[in-house]
Amino acid sequence: ACLGSGLSIGGVNAEVALGQWEYQVGGPGINAVATCDHLWVSRFLLNRIAESRGVSVELDPKPVSGDWNGSGMHANFSTKDMREEGGLKHINAACDKLGLPANLENIMSVYGEGLERRLTGDHETCSLKEFKCGVSDRGASVRIPWHVEKQGRGYFEDRRPNSNADPYKVATYLLEATAGEVESNEQ
Repeated sequence: ACLGSGLSIGGVNAEVALGQWEYQVGGPGINAVATCDHLWVSRFLLNRIAESRGVSVELDPKPVSGDWNGSGMHANFSTKDMREEGGLKHINAACDKLGLPANLENIMSVYGEGLERRLTGDHETCSLKEFKCGVSDRGASVRIPWHVEKQGRGYFEDRRPNSNADPYKVATYLLEATAGEVESNEQ
């Protein structure tokens, strides 16, 4: 349905918890606003199709209480400079900014309801009370993929947003928090 609607779906895979699935929206050729638009439309399609089949969709970040993984809306982020030769230094500078105390306080209002239930430090999440950035570290707040480090350029993945987060708020936060690493609106 998403592909037929012209949405930028980049992949689908099963996740850890039973019945938990993930799909990727956007990509290097899609700007941040269009990606947010595509995610909202994809959520609408998902809910309408599920409803027509008597199935419900749950975007709660901790849909099963107890010792289970939560559900996130990981945000891959890059600027033109991050994707060009030597971009890793821009990625690291952006990660440093994301770890500033003032920025850590802001995520509670933009990364979705129930963040404290999901970011416990267990189940491949970093604790809400700390910030870690690491290469290939699934327990970090922000992960830099191994191939990005190897190539010296690319993007980073903010693993903190909840599955119920508003993508426009997340994109705005990332743009504002990493200001100085974003040189123009075209990126």
